[in-house]
Amino acid sequence: MLTNVLYVTVYVTDQDRALKFYTEGLGLEKHADYSGPDGRFLTVKTPGSPIEIILWSHESSAGQPVAAEDVAAPGPIILESKDLRRDFEILRERGVTFREEAPVDYPFGVRIEAVDPDGNRISLRQQRNGR
Repeated sequence: MLTNVLYVTVYVTDQDRALKFYTEGLGLEKHADYSGPDGRFLTVKTPGSPIEIILWSHESSAGQPVAAEDVAAPGPIILESKDLRRDFEILRERGVTFREEAPVDYPFGVRIEAVDPDGNRISLRQQRNGR
């Protein structure tokens, strides 16, 4: 049976620009970067995580926006924080764009939506139990 999630894919228009956002903006680590027969294979991940995010060049699929009324729908990537309000301030100082003015409390914890340079939404969450 299936045992693990290896990758998730985010479609971007400029891999170098996306790499800068995900590493310098969000603080993820670059993991893989090599050319293959289908294009550049570029991944980032959170420190210590086995799951990698592929930053795949595919202009026509990049940043498919969600309608404004669907703001509660999660982005394709959900990253967890132990102190989201503190991390929000740090990320905002780094120039990360958010859909809301500040993190919002929910029954499960705290959340806010960031947006990468291509319009891909990244959900940032903090569990209520502080895990």
